[in-house]
Amino acid sequence: MKSPDSLTLEPEEQEWLEQARTWIKGHFASTPDEAYASIEGKLAVIRANLAHGWVGPEDTWKLQALGIAMGDALAQDLMLDWVTVDDEYGRQPALHWPGTSILCFPVTMISQRIEEGEGLDIDTMYETTREKLNKLAFSGDVE
Repeated sequence: MKSPDSLTLEPEEQEWLEQARTWIKGHFASTPDEAYASIEGKLAVIRANLAHGWVGPEDTWKLQALGIAMGDALAQDLMLDWVTVDDEYGRQPALHWPGTSILCFPVTMISQRIEEGEGLDIDTMYETTREKLNKLAFSGDVE
């Protein structure tokens, strides 16, 4: 795999992320940009979509959009960068911890679980992922 810091998002990948964010922000009744600006706003829209059954296992794109919101919250919280990774699964957006080789793939975090029929607690998923990334970044065992 190439170095993550050399894998910048292509314009079409940036556009795909923005289309997903536009759909997500459409759930807010007023001031969508302002509502989405906070970590809690991002997590709240994910919770609402899942709690109200607005997306189901067949809604892969929408589930991935929720994964993008999860990624945006993690990126904001931990100062991560969106990059593109080209690996055996193809090209896909990922979060990169700058200055390290740490990558996280939030786009499919939610969709994989929902499509498999697993229960999902967004707050637990967020905190667990956040803690794992922090532990890894500060373990001294990563490049």
